[in-house]
Amino acid sequence: MNILTSRDNPKVKHWAKLAADPRYRKSENRALIEGPHLLAAALERGCRPLAVLATEKGTADAEIRRLIGRSGLRPVLLSEGVLRSIVEAETPQGVAAEVAIPTRTAKAGCATVFLEGVQDPSNVGAIIRTAAAFDVGAVILDRGCADAWSPKALRAAAGGHFALQIAQTTDLGGELEAFPGTVVVTVPHGGKRLGETLLRSPLGWVFGAEGHGVSEATASRAKLRITIPMAPGTESLNVAATAAICLYAGFSRSGA
Repeated sequence: MNILTSRDNPKVKHWAKLAADPRYRKSENRALIEGPHLLAAALERGCRPLAVLATEKGTADAEIRRLIGRSGLRPVLLSEGVLRSIVEAETPQGVAAEVAIPTRTAKAGCATVFLEGVQDPSNVGAIIRTAAAFDVGAVILDRGCADAWSPKALRAAAGGHFALQIAQTTDLGGELEAFPGTVVVTVPHGGKRLGETLLRSPLGWVFGAEGHGVSEATASRAKLRITIPMAPGTESLNVAATAAICLYAGFSRSGA
């Protein structure tokens, strides 16, 4: 049984570059997912990997063997050191996979999340995870956002990437103008109180950069401004926490 042990192998270099280089991911339209949880999430949603990578220790695990069997692919065996050089995780879980990044398709009537300048990949991933949990159909990111398919974003999303559509746009304003529902933006003060406002579907939630929030140019395109009530002396919430509160409210209270 052949095991790849050289980091100079062309395939190994390709997978390492997929994990590390957002421009390469975009040019190849592919990403690398790591660990049995993400592989299971991809398979559950009908995403068939292009390649499955595993270590001997990984293939000794019954769950990983089952997932490899479901993929229908023969795994490429790597040494522990080579897999560690490819993936970002300090302690790889014994299996990874190369997947095609899905293309965006029209999905009418669904809630959508729009992100402007969210630069922390962990926040991007956490928002994707929350969006998937609350039946959002798509997450649209502007060019100022972290790459949604980076290893950190993938880990934080915990499989959410495969439950909804993800796209990057060069024209966030145009996307907002074209959205057929109610565009909602959160503001620290002066908006309608969340929980006391009827939210009419489909909702387009706009969340902005960690430091200064949504730009005024983007906020001006919203039909509704929402403020989350907070304890006195509290200035703001993390963008991922804000998204979680808002998306839950939209999911549980939306009207016809």
